[in-house]
Amino acid sequence: MALRTTTVPTARVPAAPQATPQTAEVEEVDEAQDRPWVTIVWDDPVNLMHYVAYIFQKLFGYSKAKATELMMKVHQEGKAVVSSGSRDKMEQDVRRLHAAGLWATMQREDQ
Repeated sequence: MALRTTTVPTARVPAAPQATPQTAEVEEVDEAQDRPWVTIVWDDPVNLMHYVAYIFQKLFGYSKAKATELMMKVHQEGKAVVSSGSRDKMEQDVRRLHAAGLWATMQREDQ
């Protein structure tokens, strides 16, 4: 018995319809992209308070009063936002804080 092959013409299938986002969704995305990033320093049981204030002065150029205020916020509230800006800049700030031995993270700024 011999196999017989036949050629079947292929039909063109129209492309699937593309979903378009609603205007509200686009606006929410735009607002999220406009929000700057922030660097947060977290309280830890290792570093002394005066060392944390010193690092804030050296890394960010804060005055002694501003650095002390941020350090006290970290100590009393468990965390403080120490810088804000572009994502790349905040990644760099987090790396510098880690190199100094502090616990730091970054996130989008809360509205």
